[in-house]
Amino acid sequence: MRIRLDSIGCRLNIGEIEAMARSFAAAGHSIVGQGEPADLFVLNTCTVTATASRKSRHLLRQLRRHNPSAKLVATGCLAELEPDAIRALDVDLVVGNDAKDDLPEILARRGLIDDTHAETGLPTPSGSRTRAFLKVQDGCDNACTFCIVTVARGGGRSVEADRVVAEVRTLHGLGYLEVVLSGVHLGSYGHDLGRRRGLAGLVRRILDETDLPRLRLSSIEPWDLEPEFFDLFGDSRLLPHLHLPLQSGCDATLARMARKTTTREYADLVRAARRTIPDVSITTDVMVGFPGETDDEFNESIEVVEALGFSRLHVFRYSPREGTRAAAMTNRVPGTAVNDRSRRLHALGARLMDEHHRRYVGRRLDALWECAEELDDRRRWSGFTGNYIRVVTDADPTLDLTNQITEVELEACVPGAMLGSVVGVASTGVARRPRRGLVQLSTVPEASAISGERRRDR
Repeated sequence: MRIRLDSIGCRLNIGEIEAMARSFAAAGHSIVGQGEPADLFVLNTCTVTATASRKSRHLLRQLRRHNPSAKLVATGCLAELEPDAIRALDVDLVVGNDAKDDLPEILARRGLIDDTHAETGLPTPSGSRTRAFLKVQDGCDNACTFCIVTVARGGGRSVEADRVVAEVRTLHGLGYLEVVLSGVHLGSYGHDLGRRRGLAGLVRRILDETDLPRLRLSSIEPWDLEPEFFDLFGDSRLLPHLHLPLQSGCDATLARMARKTTTREYADLVRAARRTIPDVSITTDVMVGFPGETDDEFNESIEVVEALGFSRLHVFRYSPREGTRAAAMTNRVPGTAVNDRSRRLHALGARLMDEHHRRYVGRRLDALWECAEELDDRRRWSGFTGNYIRVVTDADPTLDLTNQITEVELEACVPGAMLGSVVGVASTGVARRPRRGLVQLSTVPEASAISGERRRDR
């Protein structure tokens, strides 16, 4: 069967949909991309914000309208929390989060997919997806007052380390040169298995037991890390990028959010990371308009954000979610104030990114190239350095850089990225060429990292 897989929201959702693609392909089904005919459509939904829920519903309606004879399956957080409302959108099957990892088997039992074992080949790096997102943890025990994820995904659960290491080897064997470890509460990895330093142990095993050239970590809550964790980055294959959600630079706001850190503790952690990890990039999430956030609290927050000098901000407006403690809080911030605070933080984020990029003008870093824009007489390639700088370069149209790691000299700053020139193939690994006929999976981000609201980058 021809199957199209779509995802809205976080990196964890992307990792789950990529795992589904491998399972479907292993069973002999064909994974197709946008614009191609399909017999079955699967959407991994999101509900972390009202915008994410609205986009999930809109995409389901759109898929049904344009594909009336195909089967349509919804899974993910919105499907978990609002199954009846999703079924009302003419969806053939709604699968909750607890069962989504078994989706291929569930669909086969329900007769929604053919029983086939023809070999089609597993999905390999293609198009703009050259990094593999691997789910190693699910659920969360934090219960931050604004977050619906604990309700939608339940308590923290870890994937056994042996299985993770095997998956990394498989992904590398398929041609992926970078794997991103993902989870709802990644820093708690292993806690449910009795391993208080479980994430450090997992990273150490992957570095010791695989030849993967690049290992990246997704979002980690700051209270889950100790300064000793940063010693792992002495292995250059562990990429120097940390996404540490701040949410607010005001201690009073953090207390109402039930965040397990203070601005001083957070700043101490950032300083420790920068002392230990050369060229480390620290990115973060900042929320505006949380209930009770006064002008003074916001000004305090923005001063802390500026002082910490993040290389990238994910700015998003508070969105009340039914079932969370914050939804019942009074003292809502007026919309005009929220909009103004959002604009100020976005402007600061753009300036901080530009300042971060300027430090690297004239430097040479390794980049993994993802995709190209076809121009009249050349290709404009885009990729990421190890410390998460997006870099673009113009190349001869005959040059194919897809899924290659090369050294690049960074020459100039442009909004949201840097211009560079390819120097040569890096020593971190030899690229495997993608197999023909395999396509990228479809993801629907809520907005760009700088210019709009989006799901926290977990």
